[in-house]
Amino acid sequence: MAPCTLAVLFLALAGWTESPLFRPLFTPARVPEGTYRTYVSARAIEEVLDGIEPAPDVQRVVALEAFGQSGGYDRWKLARLYGATRAKVARLPRMEDGRVVEAWTLISPYPDPALQRLEPGTLLIVLRLP
Repeated sequence: MAPCTLAVLFLALAGWTESPLFRPLFTPARVPEGTYRTYVSARAIEEVLDGIEPAPDVQRVVALEAFGQSGGYDRWKLARLYGATRAKVARLPRMEDGRVVEAWTLISPYPDPALQRLEPGTLLIVLRLP
């Protein structure tokens, strides 16, 4: 199966839904259209990563480390929302023809777009590399 097909299969099997409301929150503002895509799944991070070889490391980190500094989100609001809860984060590359074409960041739990509540599923942020 071609690598591109594997990525599509992964997205379909994990029940991902594209959620563009997260792009302005958690990705840089001044990038070409299509550079970033955001998806959500109701499934836990361990479930969506099940079967990926080699198995990516899942780390528990504070919210600001999970989401970085480049997005337009309110850092204090996000920190208050997570409180003492650590986000589970996995970062992995997607390869095609022996080169990295995308960088994937998976975060669970993830906030709703209004930063009012934590959702139990997983947020996927995809950076398409040139």
